[in-house]
Amino acid sequence: MLVKPRTYHALSEINVTNLVDVVLVLLIVFMITAPLLQSGIDVALPRTTATSDELSEGIVVTITEEGGVFIDDVYRSADKWEAELERVIKQKPDKKGYLRADESVAYGQVVAVLSAMKRLGLSDVGLVTRPVEEEERRKQPAGDSWG
Repeated sequence: MLVKPRTYHALSEINVTNLVDVVLVLLIVFMITAPLLQSGIDVALPRTTATSDELSEGIVVTITEEGGVFIDDVYRSADKWEAELERVIKQKPDKKGYLRADESVAYGQVVAVLSAMKRLGLSDVGLVTRPVEEEERRKQPAGDSWG
């Protein structure tokens, strides 16, 4: 019996099934984790009709209802937050600044933090608010935007 030796040929096709599986798993992971990347500090932002969804990356300073100051979601003590903010601004000099403050925080504290942000070098600072829902908008009398 004569046995012919087997000849092997190179496969010139790419099997993309495994690649598609990995990409789909990564997509699902990112879809689940993306909402969790939002700020974890619970703040009742003031409502307004003039809001912008165009928030870019920047330095976020948050003032909680209790008066705690957070810089990029990290708590800073009352006597050291300005020094820490100055250090963060020096690390990211061309970033924008965003101020998130609970609606129950005293106006004076918001102004003090805002002026410190400007004094320490953030020339572009935005106040973060949440939009008024459509039902609330209908309930408000025309011209009354103070809520």
